[in-house]
Amino acid sequence: MKGIIVVGGLGTRLQPMTLVTNKHLLPVWRFPMVFYPLHSLVDAGIRDIMIITGGNRPGNFLELLRDGADFGLEHLYFSYQSEPKGIADALRRAEHFVAGEPCVLMLGDNILSGSVKQYVDSFRRQEAGMKILLKEVPDPQRFGVPQFDDDGNIVRVIEKPAEPPSPFAIIGVYMMDAQVWDILPTLTLSDRGQYEITDVQNVYLERGQLTHDVIDCEWSDAGTPESLYRSTRMMHETDFLPPVEFQE
Repeated sequence: MKGIIVVGGLGTRLQPMTLVTNKHLLPVWRFPMVFYPLHSLVDAGIRDIMIITGGNRPGNFLELLRDGADFGLEHLYFSYQSEPKGIADALRRAEHFVAGEPCVLMLGDNILSGSVKQYVDSFRRQEAGMKILLKEVPDPQRFGVPQFDDDGNIVRVIEKPAEPPSPFAIIGVYMMDAQVWDILPTLTLSDRGQYEITDVQNVYLERGQLTHDVIDCEWSDAGTPESLYRSTRMMHETDFLPPVEFQE
């Protein structure tokens, strides 16, 4: 299974800090933001990982992460998204790297206070399709949101709805099989000018191959000043931290 971390975008909601650096290099507690999704994938047993950069200062990720040895990796791979056209567009850059294996894509601003290993292991046992992870949040309109029927089954996924049909956010951890490479070319730009990952989810849903779990740990994205502050407080209070040591 391959891992992908997307650290593109311009981070406009975190300006002026992101005028001089990529938002995924900003500190969350005592580590750069990108350390946390990298730690999450490694903890889940994933050893082949690609970082998809873009936006500001992409070369700084290579300088910071190098070959991934600080995380126990033998190699760490990099690719570049030249325009911020969405998560699904960034995913296209990883097709050759993934080479038909199942993959887990994680957004670089997703911060978790606990492991996702149990969910990744569950997806490994899934015969086909896609798995998404959910968390109840006070502001679901900021995220992709699932709509449920009376039996608790997802019937639709909506990107940033003005009136969310449920209080659950789809967090930025997406597990997919090789069908995704046939789905991506069929996508069209949304009204936001993005190739939406929710469109990918809806195709899997139409095929009856979208599963979901509600995570049992804390989660925050770190894409706004408020959520960056919340992420820092959350990681200050957890032991689920990257096992990276530095010289004092």
